[in-house]
Amino acid sequence: MKNQQIFSTVTKAGVLELSLENNDIPTPTGDQVLVKLEACPINPSDMFPLFGLAAMEKAKLNGTILTAPIPPERLGMMAARMGMKLPVGNEGAGRVVATGDAPEAKALDGRLVALLSGETYANYACVPASACLPHNADTKARDAASSFVNPLTAFAMIETMHRDKHSALVHTAAASNLGQMLVKLCQAENVPLVNIVRKPEQAALLRDLGASHICDSSAADFPETLMQAIDETGANLAFDAIGGGQMAGHILAAMERVASKNATGLNSYGSTQHKQVYLYGSLDFAPTTIQRNFGMFWGIGGWLMRPILAELKPERRNEIFTRVADEITTTFASSYTAEISLQGLLDPANIAGYLPRKTGTKYLVTPNKDA
Repeated sequence: MKNQQIFSTVTKAGVLELSLENNDIPTPTGDQVLVKLEACPINPSDMFPLFGLAAMEKAKLNGTILTAPIPPERLGMMAARMGMKLPVGNEGAGRVVATGDAPEAKALDGRLVALLSGETYANYACVPASACLPHNADTKARDAASSFVNPLTAFAMIETMHRDKHSALVHTAAASNLGQMLVKLCQAENVPLVNIVRKPEQAALLRDLGASHICDSSAADFPETLMQAIDETGANLAFDAIGGGQMAGHILAAMERVASKNATGLNSYGSTQHKQVYLYGSLDFAPTTIQRNFGMFWGIGGWLMRPILAELKPERRNEIFTRVADEITTTFASSYTAEISLQGLLDPANIAGYLPRKTGTKYLVTPNKDA
């Protein structure tokens, strides 16, 4: 038996190669477990490891190898990856079929677990027991597949809010799978949340979930509705999945307008209320553009979920893991529009479906379904 696995390589000739290869099945030792993967989602965070900055509209599939050119003007941004063959796939779920000798590994033998490994687009994954989130006996792998990236990101946003001494949040691309989870989690945690979407139908989706503050950036009155929502919630912390363009600046400007609404006299430097936008995604690869119309007390920075969770005490992390497992079909439920095999992940027709990262379009890889 072999372990089929997807690898992504940027060649020194400036070509992306995605390959489906056969390797030996790893043998777990010590605290490691071997997981036979059953379901692995394709998340937005998987796109850059998979495709880099290649021109995927020019991709060609030859058997088990997909190639696509990288435009010359983008090669500089891919220099660190040139010549490296990388495993791909952030997360997934499956059954533990072998373990090392450590008690924490043996305790997972036969269990359905979710894992965050960075190499789940494969038949098998060998990881430390500590990288696994055990699920309840009646949970299905399809439901457990998206246990890490989105649920833990939602929790990490709220943990960041508490750490930075804020009391409310703003979230962009809010109709995404993550955004829907955040709506439900904030409702349960009594956290005021401002949701920014891009289309009226996305706003309707969030209203059906019970969201209170929804702002459509395509609407003519977006600046006013955003300011009103920030005023009502007191939000001065935002998480922006878009990254490029002017959204971060729009949010900071609305926060400043609220903070300064009662100011009198000359106020050259704006309010003293600190306003923070964290960029955690790159739905838009354009430069982040801001107009300095929000005073002097503000910040824009990058943000990732993993360092936030690493700061938490083990007891808190265990509480979060248990809650994700218990609510994986409710608060943290994911839905999928298509299931594909490992070979199907390389199919240009499938790539055209999952690469655009459209709301309501989420693909699930089933590595062992046809094995």
